[in-house]
Amino acid sequence: MKSIQIYDPALCCSTGVCGTEVDQQLVNFSADADWAKKNGVQIDRFNLAQQPIEFANNQVVRGFLERSGAEALPLILVDGEVALAGRYPNRTELARWAGLTAAVEIQSVTSCCSGRKCC
Repeated sequence: MKSIQIYDPALCCSTGVCGTEVDQQLVNFSADADWAKKNGVQIDRFNLAQQPIEFANNQVVRGFLERSGAEALPLILVDGEVALAGRYPNRTELARWAGLTAAVEIQSVTSCCSGRKCC
């Protein structure tokens, strides 16, 4: 299975889901990342404020920061190659990168909504 690395901007904690004003994008991504991990996807997150050496030691990330700056984060790598920058991936993107597209399709089919009735 592929590995996914998330290079976060400087956040107050490891996930950014803390404090009084939580960014809904971070909440959604945190839930999607947890879902992916439960389905066997290897996801590693690095926070610029807490793990700057991880940014400096990765040539791809270091080059990205030199060209685009920290304001262009987050940066998402799949097997060491840039897959996305400037926003967090959604569940469908995570699943596609990890080869879990069938799991996403099955999930949408098993929705509680059918016909005119929806829960």
